[in-house]
Amino acid sequence: MTNRYCEELGIGVPKLESVKDHREANTYALLIVALLENGDTMTLAEVARRFERAGIAPARRALLSLQRCKPARPPVYRDGDHYALDPYDDELDLWVFRLGLRPPQAPERPVVRPEPEPTRGPEEPLTVTELEEAWSGATLSDWPRQRLVVAVLDAHGRALPAAEVVAVVSRWAEGHPLSADVPHFRRRNSAVEVREDGRWAIAPGTYSQAALRAARNAVRERIDRARRSAARRVDPAAIEASQRAWERKAAAHAAELATMRRVILHAFPAAEPEALVLLDVGQRTLSTFLGDEISAARERLDDYDILAAVDVRALLRALDYEPGRRRLAELGPPQKTMTLNRRGRTLKMTNELLLQGSCGISRAFGDPEKLRAYLRSGRHTQLRRRLEADAKSLFALYQYGRLHGVVRLRWGFLDEAIPVPWVHRDETTLHGLKSQALEMGVPVEVVAGTAPGWSEPWSRSRRCFVRKEPGGYYLWLIDEAGYAIDDVEVQLARVLVTVH
Repeated sequence: MTNRYCEELGIGVPKLESVKDHREANTYALLIVALLENGDTMTLAEVARRFERAGIAPARRALLSLQRCKPARPPVYRDGDHYALDPYDDELDLWVFRLGLRPPQAPERPVVRPEPEPTRGPEEPLTVTELEEAWSGATLSDWPRQRLVVAVLDAHGRALPAAEVVAVVSRWAEGHPLSADVPHFRRRNSAVEVREDGRWAIAPGTYSQAALRAARNAVRERIDRARRSAARRVDPAAIEASQRAWERKAAAHAAELATMRRVILHAFPAAEPEALVLLDVGQRTLSTFLGDEISAARERLDDYDILAAVDVRALLRALDYEPGRRRLAELGPPQKTMTLNRRGRTLKMTNELLLQGSCGISRAFGDPEKLRAYLRSGRHTQLRRRLEADAKSLFALYQYGRLHGVVRLRWGFLDEAIPVPWVHRDETTLHGLKSQALEMGVPVEVVAGTAPGWSEPWSRSRRCFVRKEPGGYYLWLIDEAGYAIDDVEVQLARVLVTVH
């Protein structure tokens, strides 16, 4: 049997024994490795027995650890009592890298740097060039005043006015304790003498010679450390080349994802579907199938690359449809609960709450009892209308998540952004659209507020301009009236490449 997980990731099949001592190998990481190794779904009990055979922990203790590690989080998903991996989840690729199962995608480029010139010995005077190299951008607050002055005087080879010495140090260093306050050097055994004309000079004597050697050594030690650090630093040209390569790869992947045909499935009842709605995301068309017509819907699913639904895997199993290597998008709540306070009070997260917070849809889904009544009484027109409205609500949530990478939970004092699993990190979100518009110098057309209408989604559109504060990161959307639009209120957005 082929291991489709490893085939999709382009890696060899790992062995749990070879990864168990890795620095990233916690319980959840080892669960991922066990699923990669198995290449198929497993129960937690089966994973625990595999842990025992690998010498990680006894099966009973391993099972308790697996149950506590929140195993059903991306890239692992739960399907009944079984757990499996989503090979297309970008989190899986990151885990594979963290665990050392694949090399870096941008391998380190060998950069040949010339060997730095050796620093001179303490018998040779300092130079102004050495001071600049040692002190540029440095904070010298821990350097004694005397050492700073001796170093400057040695580099210039003559006595200097106090203000000029201070100016030399201030030219390069960001912080230092030196000032032109003469009494600092009027004590006995000072290496700096203050002459009658106010200039500072290196005092004669053995004490001054020792201070001079210490100053030369301190300056040249800073130079040595700076040169060693520079030799270890990655060449900026290599960083830029790797960044551009990553951007090209991400853009190519985003373009590939944009061409994939997507469909949202909504069935009733979900466990044993008697009615099914297919919503084509790209074409914005709806197709409803009742009773025996559902068999024709299975053939329609073959035309799509991405299948999205609430509890999508269970629904496809109920439809007796094998997705193969198609991508599956789970539209159920990304997490089950939200902790509200330290006492442990929790809020159950539902799609109704997420739709209200993200899209402003208060009545997202029909009453199941009414839907059953429509089925029993044969009122198929009402049933179709209600199920199609439900599918449109799911579509609004799906589109909001694609635009922002998150959905919004608003309840009482809460206003939280919840990351969604159906958006790949390479896909263009609102921030990417704003960046494109700013770079091209063109406006962005947005629909803000509640979810747009189905038949004319751009009827409430507003033209906005992207603004960025100097030195800032955040990109603001400013409409033609001069008002800022909050990003979280944006439901649709597109870059206006051509302006008339």
